[in-house]
Amino acid sequence: MVSERGLQVLRAIVEDYVETNEPVGSKSIVERHAFGVSAATIRNDMAQLEDEELIAAPHTSSGRVPTDKGYRVFVDHLAQVRPLSAAQRSAITAFLADPADLDDLMVRTVRVLTRLTGQVALAQYPSFARAHVTHVELVALAPNRLLIVLVTDAGGVSQRIVPLPVELDESEVGLLRAGVTELLTGRSVRRGAERVQDAGETAFGPRVDAARAALLRAVAEELAEFRQERLVMAGAATLARREHDFRGSIHPLLEAIEEQVTLLRLMSEMRVDEHGLAASIGTENAAFGLGEASIVASDYLTHSGTARVGVMGPTRMDYQSNLAAARAVARYLSRLLEEDESGR
Repeated sequence: MVSERGLQVLRAIVEDYVETNEPVGSKSIVERHAFGVSAATIRNDMAQLEDEELIAAPHTSSGRVPTDKGYRVFVDHLAQVRPLSAAQRSAITAFLADPADLDDLMVRTVRVLTRLTGQVALAQYPSFARAHVTHVELVALAPNRLLIVLVTDAGGVSQRIVPLPVELDESEVGLLRAGVTELLTGRSVRRGAERVQDAGETAFGPRVDAARAALLRAVAEELAEFRQERLVMAGAATLARREHDFRGSIHPLLEAIEEQVTLLRLMSEMRVDEHGLAASIGTENAAFGLGEASIVASDYLTHSGTARVGVMGPTRMDYQSNLAAARAVARYLSRLLEEDESGR
């Protein structure tokens, strides 16, 4: 078992190593931190930490660096999430103010987060699977081309141009509009998709039914898109600037950024604490092919539940500041979505 002072020594090693990127020795700990004990005593504490595999020596006769296990103990028991500065809070407010739509808001979210942390920023879109369709609009662009617009109460908007196999007049477009509106409006995305799939023939006649079939195929595809999880990211270039912080190759991280599926799974499976904060560190991500990286995240509230926003970077990251930034951005995002919902 590590003593209380030993844990504080671990905190000092993590904080100093994150700041300097140099192995930390007992002498520097005595000089930089007010433990009130000798360097020999600190060395004993460090030996105990090494026995517990919380720190390791990268080279013979060098100082010590945290292991992934050490970072985990630090995050779980020692890290104190620092409040953001007034300038950082102002940056979040200014950057996220008055978004044009949900897509714009999500893009702004990851941009401000990567600016605050210097890491790759990740944000899950709110889930639209449990959202309800609130509005359906059908606009004739030409006799054989329709624009279909679907809007959900969670902020999802879909627009799609649908080519038709026949030409329709205004009254026939009205029949389609009324039929699709009745199928979807006020119903969940999931239930709407079921009703579209089960929709049978109508008494409108073969011409309108042919157009209706083409329209419903397009609607089904758009509803399926609503049900897919989505992730938006920013700051991938930071990986190249921090490549020296990774023990191995950064290519698995770049592949995960490109494919997104792995990151979506990892973000979804991370366990949050009582404050809605989560961290997945180094080797804990090995099953996802991301054993070189750490991810910290915070839950934010959406109309349909919760989603996550966070950052990904090397294990040698400033966990306290990054968690604080993720939490602050998540809280502001929750407020914006709540205000948007109440303002509808």
